[in-house]
Amino acid sequence: MTDALHAHPVLVVDYGAQYAQLIARRVREADVFSEVVPHTTPVAELLARDPGAIILSGGPASVYSEGAPRLDPAVLEAGIPVFGMCYGFQAMAMALGGEVEQTGLGEYGSTQAQVQPDSSTLFTGQPISQSVWMSHGDSVTQAPEGMQVTASTSGAPVAAFEDDERRLYGVQWHPEVMHSSFGQRVLENFLRRGAGLEGSWTPASIVEEQVEKIRAQVGDARVICGLSGGVDSSVAAALVQKAVGDQLTCVFVDHGLLRAGEAEQVEKDFVEATGVDLVVVDAAERFLDALAGVSDPETKRKIIGREFIRCFEQAARDIAGSADQEGHPVQFLVQGTLYPDVVESGGGSGTANIKSHHNVGGLPEDLQFTLVEPLRDLFKDEVRQVGLELGVPETIVWRQPFPGPGLGIRIVGEVTRERLETLRAADAIAREELTSAGLDRDIWQCPVVLLADVRSVGVQGDGRTYGHPIVLRPVSSEDAMTADWSRVPYDVLSAISTRITNEVREVNRVVLDVTSKPPGTIEWE
Repeated sequence: MTDALHAHPVLVVDYGAQYAQLIARRVREADVFSEVVPHTTPVAELLARDPGAIILSGGPASVYSEGAPRLDPAVLEAGIPVFGMCYGFQAMAMALGGEVEQTGLGEYGSTQAQVQPDSSTLFTGQPISQSVWMSHGDSVTQAPEGMQVTASTSGAPVAAFEDDERRLYGVQWHPEVMHSSFGQRVLENFLRRGAGLEGSWTPASIVEEQVEKIRAQVGDARVICGLSGGVDSSVAAALVQKAVGDQLTCVFVDHGLLRAGEAEQVEKDFVEATGVDLVVVDAAERFLDALAGVSDPETKRKIIGREFIRCFEQAARDIAGSADQEGHPVQFLVQGTLYPDVVESGGGSGTANIKSHHNVGGLPEDLQFTLVEPLRDLFKDEVRQVGLELGVPETIVWRQPFPGPGLGIRIVGEVTRERLETLRAADAIAREELTSAGLDRDIWQCPVVLLADVRSVGVQGDGRTYGHPIVLRPVSSEDAMTADWSRVPYDVLSAISTRITNEVREVNRVVLDVTSKPPGTIEWE
């Protein structure tokens, strides 16, 4: 069972597309495991993976550009189903002897395509006319020999071709983006009808596979996990707990910079749901003392990171020092590495000493463990589904991203106990109102920022006030690389503002940040 889900993967060959990871996600939504591989991967290496299918992604280059990636025809002659998209479609056409020309009739954005559903594997069961998302300057003007043309647009007479005998398919557009109205149907038709892949990549099967892999890796050794309360570390811990039970100890460093109710979520709800052995380090006073008098945001980050390291290191030593009588030492550390991290770092062996840049808080190099990374094959949406499968509380599974330094970087100015209490109260109100309005899943993240070094004049209770402003920063995003400010309904914003200024004594003004990223970052510090 260990490698069953990963057998015959769909390999997405990345030609530099901004959508390569999205293609892989869409394949997985069809319950088929997929991985992204660079276009420089040798054909022999691709074939050695025994793929169930190969997808050629789009890319920014023209096939006529100097140094443009080329497709080795051997990929198309190996008997493996291949699906080309955009640049991958053109690369297929050239490799098979078709013609691609710079016609001057490029297409960008939403375009109407005419398809032939009655004689097509890709378009069966779909309307003859459909909206597709185009982004191309070159066009295939003559299909390769043996290919049936099954779609066209005003700017691309050969917008799709198919060869069922060789199991080769391609479309000029981007079926992976939601703007292509039948894109997922086209992709699933390729996977099911063209490649014959039924799919077994489901949350339940992922849990079953990972439990077996963790048991094989860990044996009877002890494992620790730095639990933050976020979805990644929580789901990773729940998976390891299901696999090895009380061999796992989770360490939760409460630095006093969390939002209202979050420490309780971890200490009570998560433990009740999963049964993990949790060590809580109450370090609020330690962090406040270390941050006293510090206003520079980068210095605050470094102090919070340093103190976290020291707290976690001591907890790890205490756990290691309490090894059971059979002498099983702490050998493994759970880390919530996700698949995008693996892709963006160029891969990785998955077993390495923890270095200061890793996301458990930056552990020192002399604290050495072997990593257990049960989420390294998963995208964020898959992590959430696995979490639900494991019974992780929904309040944690659907938790918005929250920075490691916590409220320490949402207070512009010095961090004090009083300022933390003010920000916690305002943040809790904003979250309550957004939840009440049903907007939790529509908003990627909503930082609430206290401008502690700023005061403004106000009038409250017939008297003049000199209070602090609160900034609301609701944003929508796919991956936090770029973001736009969320258009929260005015009545919701009004309710948030009214409650904060009424209920949080130190605040007399609420403002809305309407800056996209770029130029502004999501967090203020």
